[in-house]
Formats: sequence, structure tokens, C-alpha cells
Amino acid sequence: MNDFRHLWLLAAIVATGASCTAAHKLHNIKTSELRADLSLPAEQETALPSLALPEAPRDTLQIVDFEGHQTLIMNAVRDVDGEMVATDRITASYVTARFRNVAERHGRVDLEFQVRVPEEMLDSRWQIRLNPDMFVLGDSLRLDPVIITGVGYRKAQLRGYQQYQRFLNTIITDTTVFINRRDLEIFLERNLPLLYALKSDTTFVSDEAFASMYGVTEREAIEHYTYGMLVRWNKRRIGMKDAMYRRYVKAPIVSEGIRLDTVVRADNGDFIYNYVQTVNTSPKLRKVDIYLSGDIREQDRRLYTIPRSSPLTFYISSIAGLTDNTERYLQKVISRKVEANTACYIEFPQGKAGIDPRLGNNPEEIGRIKENIRGLLVNETFELDSITIAAYASPEGSRKANDALCGRRASSAVDYFGKYIKGIRDSLTHDAGVFMEIDGSGARTRTTADIRFRSRSGGENWKMLDALVASDRSLGEGARRLYDQCSSIADPDARERALSRHASYKYYREHLYPRLRIVKFDFYLHRKGMVQDTIHTTELDTVYLRGVQLIRDRDYKAALELLLPYRDCNTAVAFLALDRNASAMEILQDLPKTARTDYLMAIACSRTGDERSAVEHYLHACAQDGSFVHRGNLDPEISALIRKYQLNKEEN
Repeated sequence: MNDFRHLWLLAAIVATGASCTAAHKLHNIKTSELRADLSLPAEQETALPSLALPEAPRDTLQIVDFEGHQTLIMNAVRDVDGEMVATDRITASYVTARFRNVAERHGRVDLEFQVRVPEEMLDSRWQIRLNPDMFVLGDSLRLDPVIITGVGYRKAQLRGYQQYQRFLNTIITDTTVFINRRDLEIFLERNLPLLYALKSDTTFVSDEAFASMYGVTEREAIEHYTYGMLVRWNKRRIGMKDAMYRRYVKAPIVSEGIRLDTVVRADNGDFIYNYVQTVNTSPKLRKVDIYLSGDIREQDRRLYTIPRSSPLTFYISSIAGLTDNTERYLQKVISRKVEANTACYIEFPQGKAGIDPRLGNNPEEIGRIKENIRGLLVNETFELDSITIAAYASPEGSRKANDALCGRRASSAVDYFGKYIKGIRDSLTHDAGVFMEIDGSGARTRTTADIRFRSRSGGENWKMLDALVASDRSLGEGARRLYDQCSSIADPDARERALSRHASYKYYREHLYPRLRIVKFDFYLHRKGMVQDTIHTTELDTVYLRGVQLIRDRDYKAALELLLPYRDCNTAVAFLALDRNASAMEILQDLPKTARTDYLMAIACSRTGDERSAVEHYLHACAQDGSFVHRGNLDPEISALIRKYQLNKEEN
């Protein structure tokens, strides 16, 4: 008995000591404002896939510099005696810088950082919940949290689930337990022996049949022999499920929506988690800030709120930043005289030439032509000089008669629309009003020039019929072959008679012939105020500008479709953005050597594994434009070479 008491006393002492240790640790954390922090991983320890640069056969590259001199580039450092010695460098496990340049590729950028928790903040009974917050273009986004759970904390969580499960096990799920089966069987045996004899029979008996036979329903009999108190007790237990869950499971285990899957302990006892967040870029995205905050918890209590860390800043670079913003212009020849044309389907009474504005679809077609004419008359750029109207007929009937009918219909259209134009011109003259001459010589009215009309007979519209037959999917190959045979007949009347003997002729008459009876309008205009017949001018190439803008908007495929005919520096940028390096190199090789083309060529060569050419082109670019020295640190294809060969340093 004494030994048992000693064990209890020892356990109490241990628990008290552990509690004091945790309280002391928490006090130290609060007084020192200890916090979790963010850091950048060393370049060679990154979890991201590294640039696949092939191993060079030696540590020294022989290149030709921008002035044509041969230069040796080696991976070397200066020793204690001042001599340059080739060496392999070992980088520290993490860096203390608060920013990093990262490159966008294919519309995305990967942000990699380390979540570091000091050893002093770790305790078996605690859970640390860390929340990275990302700030992009003025908006904030909470990333998936990182949760570090102590062994004791997890045991307490599991113990709570076990207690809750024991409570759930007390809830009765088998409803037959609530029935006093022994007393029910005695009742049936004494009062309903025939039914009792059939107790194992599965024959269904309805409540109504049961009540008519025995005076009580089956439900009433069962309720009489049910343990009511047990049922009520069980219902209360079911109603307590949520409350008991909250009582026992004070800190539920979170398995979804968290990022932590591996934790690495560093040599100094800190916990480190390598966090990688992929961000879809946008045209205005230049930098991303990451902050870290969180708290320390013991079950359902928050013990300490971790102060927000200093930000890590990622500066985003993109291939789109290498575009050439020089504007392109097109040489354009502007003619004084301009032509425009349209066609309408004016219906005429059979064999007649007069226009009936109310016939068939004429109101819509005539209204459309009037709208076109009015638009030309009030146009501020062009002056309408003349209109030629030609009427066409379908081939049925004699050619001579059709030609004459077309001529009369064209003349009728000239008369009809000539009257309309006269009314419009009078209206425009009235609206223009009276103007006084500057020299006071008198008043004058603004007039419009006379518009000349010409009419002609278009005749039978065989050319349009040929096109309709060729494009009509309702006609089979056999019908098309027969039509081609007939179309070789020189005499139009004989040709039409040959067509009428084929089965498809009815289809031609009903569906194609009506579309041939058109009236075509040709408008002849000149530019107002222009005397010369032609003017040569330049204008901004808007197609090219749109292609460059699409690169900036990260829509590289659409940009390439517009820029491909130009085959210039920006076309190469679009190819590189799509990782089509061979196509980019083919274009760059034919362009004049500039700092930009050399730099783009360096990227392409680096991607294809030609380190010597990549270094050579990069140094040429830097020699021509010093801004590419800094730019090289932004693109992984170049920064890998800078680190490997210690470029851009005076001792090299």
C-alpha cells in the first residue's frame, strides 16, 4: 500500500515539474518576444527542380570576348598568396537576405522559402500553428498553414477521441434491446397462442388485420412491452453527441488544408520546413511579400500569439521584360479615288421593270440601300462622285429577252434611287443653311456636287450560279458533274435547256435562281480635299503593337501568331517564352548583333546546354549594355552560369 502511495506521489512530482518547465519556457518566450521566422534556402538546397546544366568537361571555358580577344573563364578564387586557384565552393545552409529575384516561366512563378521555428519554442505538450500570408498587388491571401504538433499534444488529442468514442459506444443502436421480449412472449403465449405458434413465421400481417383479430394493434402491443426509460435515456445520449464532442475533443486533428508534410531538424535543434508556393503571374505583378504569424496552443487554449515576422520579398522577372518596345510603322499608299459596292435582292413583278417598294422583301432591301447611300452622302472623309447600277437575271427564258429586261430594271433602279438622292441632297443643303463670305461680298448656300448615275444590264448571272452550285452541300457529286458538263455549252440558251432536262433542275429553279436576280451598286468616291491621285504615308503598325502587348500580358501563343511574320527580336522572345529555343536561335542568328539579341541568344544556348556560347553571348551583351549585368541575376538560365563561373567580378 505504501509503495502504491509512493508511485502516486512520484507521478505528481514529475507532472508538477513538467508543468513548471513548460511555464518557465513560455515565460522566456514572452519576455524575449521569440518568434518563428522566414528565411531563404541556399541555392543548392532548393526543393525546386534546378536548371539542367550539363557537367562541363573542365572548370575553364575559353571564349571570345566582345572585342575579339580570347579569354579564359574559370571557377576560381584568390588564395592567401594572391594567386587564382580553381576551387569548388560550399555554400551555407541558408541565407539571411530578405529578398530574392525569381523568374516567371510559362505564366507561373515558384516562391520557395523556409519556415524556421527556434528550438526554444518547441514543447511536447504544445502545438504551433503558423500562417504564411502572401501580399500581391495590394491584396492579401492566407496560404495553407504549417502545423507543428508535439508528441504530448497529439497524445492528448487522441485521448480525447478515445473518450468520445467510449461515449458513442454507450449509445444503443439495436432497437430490439428496448423491448421486454420475455414478457411479450408470455403475453402472446397466454392470450394469442395461435400467433405465438407462428412467431418464427415471416408471413406479413398488417396492423389492420392484427387489430381485427386480437383487439389491439401490433404497435400498441410492442409499445406496452418497451423499456420507456431506456429509450428516453438513449435519446438523451444521442442529443448530447455534439456537446460531448466539444467536451472531449478540445483540439480536433486537422488533416486537410494544411501544407506541412515533412519537418527537418537542423543541427542547432530548430525545425525547418521548406515551403513552395506556385503563383500565376499577371502583367502588373512585380513583387510578392510573404509574412509569417501564428500562435502556440495547448489543447483549446492559446498560450502565446507569435509576432508577425519581417517580410520576405520576391521580385518577379519575366521573359516579357526583354521585349523591344520600339514602334513599327507601315508604309501606306493612299489613293484619291475609292470604290465600294454592295448588292441587294430587289424583287420585280414577273416580266416587268418597275420597282414596287411593298413587294416581298423589298422594304428591307431598299431600306438597306438607302441607308448606305445616306451614309456616303454625309461622310466627312469621302465625296460620292457617281453610282453604277447593274441588274442581273436568272437564266430561264431567252438571253436576248433577259438582257433587255435587266437593262430596263437597272434604269428603273436609277430613277428610283436618283429621286431619293435628290431629296437627301435638298435636305442636307437646307440643314447647312446660308453662309456669309469673309470679304462681305454676299451670302451663299453650301451645295453638294452632282452625282452621276449609270445603268447597265448585267444579263444572266451564270457566274454566280457556278459559285452557288460549287458550294451547295445539298447537291451530290453526280449533280455537280452533270452541271459541269452543261456549263461547257457555249450558247447560254442551249445550256439552260440542257440543265432543264436533269433531275436537279427543279432544285435550281426553286432555291438557286431567285438568288441570281440581284441589283448591284458600285459607288465611286474621292477623298475630300485631296488633289493628288496618290499619297505615300506611314502609320503605326497596330498588329505588331498588339503582339508585343500580348507578350506583356503573358499570352505567348497568341503573341506568336501575330509576330511570326516579322521574325524579329520580339518574335524570338515569344519563342523563348514558349520554350521553343531552336526556333528562337534560328531567328536571332539572322538579326543584327545587339546587346538584346546577344542576351536572348545566351538564354537559348544555356537551355540547350551550350555553356561556352551562352557565357560568350552574355558577356557580349554586358559589354554593349551594362544593364544586362544585373538582368543576368534575374534569369535562372544566366544566373546559374554567373554562379558557376563567377562572372561579372573584377578578378575574373
